[in-house]
Amino acid sequence: MPLTVLRSRRSPSRPAAKESARRRAQRRTTVICTLLVAAICALVVVSGAVGSVHVDPGQAARIVIGHLAPGMPWMSDGSLTALQDQAVWQFRLPRALLAGLSGAGLALAGALMQVTVRNPLAEPYILGVSSGASVGAVGVIVFGSAALGGVSVNVAAFAGALAACACVATLARRDGTLSPTRMILAGVALGTLLSAVTSYLTISTNAQNVVSVLFFLLGSVSAATMSSLVGPAIALAVACVFAAVLSRSLNALMTGDESAVSLGVNATRLRGLLLVVASLLTGTVVSVAGGIGFVGLVVPHIARILVGADHRRTIPVTVLAGAVFLMITDLLARTVAQPTEIPLGILTAFVGAPFFLWLMRRGGAEKAGFGR
Repeated sequence: MPLTVLRSRRSPSRPAAKESARRRAQRRTTVICTLLVAAICALVVVSGAVGSVHVDPGQAARIVIGHLAPGMPWMSDGSLTALQDQAVWQFRLPRALLAGLSGAGLALAGALMQVTVRNPLAEPYILGVSSGASVGAVGVIVFGSAALGGVSVNVAAFAGALAACACVATLARRDGTLSPTRMILAGVALGTLLSAVTSYLTISTNAQNVVSVLFFLLGSVSAATMSSLVGPAIALAVACVFAAVLSRSLNALMTGDESAVSLGVNATRLRGLLLVVASLLTGTVVSVAGGIGFVGLVVPHIARILVGADHRRTIPVTVLAGAVFLMITDLLARTVAQPTEIPLGILTAFVGAPFFLWLMRRGGAEKAGFGR
């Protein structure tokens, strides 16, 4: 049989095989996202049932549904007490939702930063963004809002994150381009400096502020209210739209600057946009939940291992998995050492530190979607 005939018979199979692989990956992503959404709903119910006021999961679910869909008969037939309603709707539900939004935001910020510097170990803390947000927030706690012109903790945290981002971008710029290696080095150095500033503010403040500062730095969502969900929700929505629209550009940037430029991507401008969006997410989350480390390191890699490195699939899994991860962490923080509550940063460190060490091995980075 002529060679040309063999080639003509084999060539159509390659596009078909690629299309089949793409469909399998898409189905896998859909299944995983569905399971993660179901887990989030289940965690909301379980979180609503856990606490000093006795509420079983069924009652917690009815309370949430009753507020979302007014007119439900069980809200007025006496089967639920006012104390149960208040405990679930005003305290436990906002806490669970804030944990989910914070986890999703930090995970997405980590994913964007790993693309920015093309380094599997990058996250908001590595680039100093979280440290900048912490300096701004702790400054308000220590000196008071009035002394700083009426600036709130939220605004100060975002301003600190944005300032740290601008410093890293300025220090990392060389010959008009942002160098990923210089960004890592600048971020580590700046983060260390800002952490020292935070430590100085902590030891120089009044004794009554020390506990508040330390608890804030280690992370907590215990003070969550419905109004505190607005900022993180808006920031997360903006970042998700940004990542979805530019998912192909993110894929191109992961292959290297030369490949990205050949595909029509302005690598320097895209890196600047990624830093701003990651700073928006980090600053907003830190302002309401404090310093929570390792979420942005662990979750994006788990998402890549599950669905691959294509950001069209990685981003939704990262956001949902980040929410599930921190909601479970908060549930453990409330129950492991009752009646004492463990700060979230302590529990995430127990997971994140071993994962960080695993990623330092060459095989860990490759499995997470990064080359040698």
